[in-house]
Amino acid sequence: MKVSPAKENILKRVRNALSQSVQLPFPNSEGNTAVFKTESEGMEIRFAEEFTRLQGKFVFCAGKTELIENLRALCDNKEWHNVHCQTPSLLKHLHTDELPCLNQGNMHDADAAITDVEYLVARTGTVVLSAAQPSGRALPVYAPVHIMIAYTHQLVFDLKDALHKLKDKYGNDLPSAISFATGPSRTADIEKTLVVGIHGPKEVYVFLVDE
Repeated sequence: MKVSPAKENILKRVRNALSQSVQLPFPNSEGNTAVFKTESEGMEIRFAEEFTRLQGKFVFCAGKTELIENLRALCDNKEWHNVHCQTPSLLKHLHTDELPCLNQGNMHDADAAITDVEYLVARTGTVVLSAAQPSGRALPVYAPVHIMIAYTHQLVFDLKDALHKLKDKYGNDLPSAISFATGPSRTADIEKTLVVGIHGPKEVYVFLVDE
């Protein structure tokens, strides 16, 4: 097949261009860098701002003593008599003589539930939970009020940081379920009206303990 001089000229220019490497005009658009700038300080404040903006309730505790005091004050204020917890590491510090409403019995009659968390994502105010936690899958969504206790070392900036840490923690044996809770449950499916607590807790608390 005979190639016309004009076409041959175009092909020659293409071959010459391919033989020479050219720097990308917009290297940052190739996904090599993070979209959001990572913050190394003030993640507690960033998480609190984002979490409360989405109707979550945030309480900062200077230590475990203050944690118990704040929990007791919340239970007294809400007049709760049955707060369920089944996490051994939390029960070790939350004694019934200091928190009389605490119990390990039937969660179906609980006024609220206390669980631990995997991580807190500062950028979006998201709490990362998993089925590997002692609370399992049901407790965080079954109780009308979900109280989560976290520690400052569990703060990460972005969701990808939490996923990397989960991978490091569990390796190839990842939990059967990993969930991301951002504020209380909500839906606008019914006549486009926002309803809170429709398929999960109507109130969520995060007590962040400074270590």
